[in-house]
Amino acid sequence: MTDRASLGAPESPAKDPHVPVSRRERRKLELRARILETASGLFADQGFHETRVAEICVRADIAEKTFFNHFPTKLHLLREIAHAGIAQLLVEIEDLSNADLATRERLHQLFDTVAQHISEAGPKNRELVTELVHAISGDADERSDQVRRLHAAFARVVDVGLARGDVTRRHDVQTLAELILGAYYVLIFNYANLDEFPVRERAHAAARILADSLAPHTEETNGTT
Repeated sequence: MTDRASLGAPESPAKDPHVPVSRRERRKLELRARILETASGLFADQGFHETRVAEICVRADIAEKTFFNHFPTKLHLLREIAHAGIAQLLVEIEDLSNADLATRERLHQLFDTVAQHISEAGPKNRELVTELVHAISGDADERSDQVRRLHAAFARVVDVGLARGDVTRRHDVQTLAELILGAYYVLIFNYANLDEFPVRERAHAAARILADSLAPHTEETNGTT
């Protein structure tokens, strides 16, 4: 998803750069990416249920047959948007993990990015987020895979902080990663389900409490533990 949607931005499916891509395959990937981008914008602007396949095809300048060659139903399209969003979020987390930042700043930038994606989206984005959550949560395997991937990404944030010395060693990496994961899911859930939810304010508050919770205790910094 672009900034119109909250969980990330649909991009062309990743291909191995060492494997040549035929012109036909490249065209297919470009069409698929165009459908995803067009649909994301329409869903965020006017709603998932209100958007017809015919509208997506007109906006993307493709035939309906082309659409259905890529996506059997509109729900399949929605699921791919959700997967692309999570994939983009994972890239953003990895980029932040590799940046030369204190863990506190890393967490603030992470949650600010999530809030920015949400708050700058179209008028129907809240409905879209709800549909995206339902699209993934309806499949147990997809749900488990998403949790595992996000948990691993947040564990990397913790590991980097441990190496920097600005994350506590009083708790194991898995538990600290679960704190971040839980805060992320609560933010998305509340935005999707609560009217007038102040997503930027709550994202900043979540980042602050996470940073405080992950910071080393005084005795750790003094070398007494």
